[in-house]
Amino acid sequence: MTISGIFGAIVIGLIIGAFGRLFVPGKQDIPIWLTIIVGIVAALIGSAIVGSLRDTSGVDWIELFVQVVLAAVGVVIVTSMRGRRRAGRS
Repeated sequence: MTISGIFGAIVIGLIIGAFGRLFVPGKQDIPIWLTIIVGIVAALIGSAIVGSLRDTSGVDWIELFVQVVLAAVGVVIVTSMRGRRRAGRS
């Protein structure tokens, strides 16, 4: 993965985190900065998994789909972790 690929994954990750959160049903009680972090991590992991397998000159829709799915899974995991931690405080 090149520097431009990493930078692109981070920028796209900002958007991917928002899409991932939109695809998870219900209310997610996590701050926006955490959603952005989840999106960046999902974009980096998705690029590492799919990017090395495919070489396209345009938009790689499969890579984008994998990144959004990973972001949605990340949002669910972070939401459940934060929910358990808050329940323990009560």
